[in-house]
Amino acid sequence: MAQGDDSGQDPRGLLVGVLGGTGAQGRGLARRLALAGVRVVLGSRDPARARAAAEGLGVPGVVGDGNDGCAQRADLVVVAVPWEGHAEVLSALAPQLQGKIVVDCVNPIAFDARGAYALEVAEGSACQQAAALLPRSTVVGAFHHLSAVLLLDPAVDEIDSDVLVVGDDRVATDLVQALAGLLPGVRGVYAGRLRSAGQVEALTANLVSVNRRYRTHAGVRVTRP
Repeated sequence: MAQGDDSGQDPRGLLVGVLGGTGAQGRGLARRLALAGVRVVLGSRDPARARAAAEGLGVPGVVGDGNDGCAQRADLVVVAVPWEGHAEVLSALAPQLQGKIVVDCVNPIAFDARGAYALEVAEGSACQQAAALLPRSTVVGAFHHLSAVLLLDPAVDEIDSDVLVVGDDRVATDLVQALAGLLPGVRGVYAGRLRSAGQVEALTANLVSVNRRYRTHAGVRVTRP
């Protein structure tokens, strides 16, 4: 299954911003991308916290900045903020994100006594909410199912997982597939239009249940005969 990149742009030449870069998922993605040769800027409401998180990763090529600076400086921006702050953060940064590819990996899920479950989103998904809030950006969904624990673990050399990529712009989805493919062990796999993002995001609740029952860090692999 080819991952491909018809965009004509080498993802290693991008400056990738990570909003929510001080959280485990954001730091994990930043770490793996930087190890693959991508320059990364972590974003946070608190610039000092972002700089401390970047320094704490101990990987060359990662710096920290405030959310505004991160969104303004980056060529492509990954959104890894908590679902509760998703709309607020993106609404505030719409001007800085104009004309850019925005990769949303936010999973609207919650927990109760019976475990993890997917939340209903008025727009259909976090990705579709992002697209509604950022009409002048190109929104792509990806990186929803990668374990933050594995991403941050220096003893793990390869992540045995595919990244499901959804979006409506072929050039953008090809570029994000190629970006995912820079991570050792990972493939970027096109999984449909942005309208399909809800199923991708909701699957995370199932993976959380798998992980809790079997004490593992499960991901997704697409196979074929």
